Amino acid sequence: MTDKAKGPASYFPSIEAKYGRPIAEWQSLIRARQPAKHMELVAFLKQEHGMGHGHANALVAATLAEG
Repeated sequence: MTDKAKGPASYFPSIEAKYGRPIAEWQSLIRARQPAKHMELVAFLKQEHGMGHGHANALVAATLAEG
């Protein structure tokens, strides 16, 4: 039995499928824009990559939580 992803990571499979890049690549883009505020990073993903708000927010939250 496999554990189902919870929290922001639960969006990762649909993010990869919809936007065609692995999560590690998205996280690298986010880290490259540090330091920045959470919502600035969300806006970057939405404006520059056409990502929806929920997906962008989940990616930023998970990436920032890693430290």
